[in-house]
Amino acid sequence: MRRGEVPLAGCRRIAVGKHDINAFLGAGTFFTGRLAFEGVVRIDGAFEGEITSPGSLVVGKNARISGRIDVGRLVCGGVVAAEVTAAAMVTVHATGRLTGSVTTPSLVVEEGGSLDGQVVMAGGGEAGATPAALAAGLDGGSGREP
Repeated sequence: MRRGEVPLAGCRRIAVGKHDINAFLGAGTFFTGRLAFEGVVRIDGAFEGEITSPGSLVVGKNARISGRIDVGRLVCGGVVAAEVTAAAMVTVHATGRLTGSVTTPSLVVEEGGSLDGQVVMAGGGEAGATPAALAAGLDGGSGREP
């Protein structure tokens, strides 16, 4: 494994940038409360509560997270039931299950991955334009079809 990559069991390597993992909640552990961090945190256990960071959260394939997540980047390989805001990107891997609202400018759901909830693609494209309006080349400021 190269420096700057995080292994996600059952999936290919995930590049997380120049940061090393700052904290790790291993399989078989459970945490309830609030987690705030810089850099990268990986969770393979269970977490219930609020997670806040400008950095990256990596959710392993056996992890279970519920609550509220506000991070720079979310990589989901496990089960997440949360209100998610990601400033840069959300990736749901083939083993991932994400339920709840998601707000992010970039979203990737791999084949086999699951996303069930409301998605708002904020910050990616023209302000106020709906995906349908952008695809049709319309000025979709209102989000309504003409």
